Amino acid sequence: MHRISIVLYLLLLTLPATAADIPDGFVELEKYIPGIHIELRYSTNENFLGHPVEGYQNMRCIISVQAAEALKGVQQELKIFGLGLKVFDAYRPQRAVDDFVRWAKDLDDTKMKTDYYPGVAKKDLFEKGYIAAKSGHSRGSTVDLTIISLDNELPAELDMGTAFDFFSPQSWGKNLSMTSQQRANRMLLQKLMQKHGFKTLKEEWWHFTLENEPFPARYFDFIIK
Repeated sequence: MHRISIVLYLLLLTLPATAADIPDGFVELEKYIPGIHIELRYSTNENFLGHPVEGYQNMRCIISVQAAEALKGVQQELKIFGLGLKVFDAYRPQRAVDDFVRWAKDLDDTKMKTDYYPGVAKKDLFEKGYIAAKSGHSRGSTVDLTIISLDNELPAELDMGTAFDFFSPQSWGKNLSMTSQQRANRMLLQKLMQKHGFKTLKEEWWHFTLENEPFPARYFDFIIK
């Protein structure tokens, strides 16, 4: 190999990931909707495992084109009122789901219990439906998100009553033990998402799946890099 070819090859290895890493039918959400906030928790230590999840090698939020277009409508409506969307997760590789399952079977690893599942024994996570072997996220049109206020220099999440991924009945979208403001915030998120074609999951106020998802029976496993 000529020296110039070797240098070019090494440069290519250091370039950031491009759209070529994403299968047809998917987009990078932050590029598709400028101004949307991304906090991909599973690429960090800030999640119920306490470490980056397998398959999340970068803070890139990937989602189907159809779901991205629907979210664009939600973002536009919120922007009028000085609000916006923050996304915690969208497409999730199957290998990440497998990582969740392995973690759930390791009953000795409870370092994140206080923050994410204080009221449930780890051995019961499967039975109660908090962990499963398959996830709609792997089909590419499911998203976990919340609403943020853009009033200040640092955007603040609206108070939804619980944190994202809090394993508890308190996270049910219509839990009546929340304050009136918390219930109103959840209702705003649910109504806007439903208006733009998403269906809710009753157990998680943050979780929405596009009604007419383009890949309803396909579970993807490409790495987020």
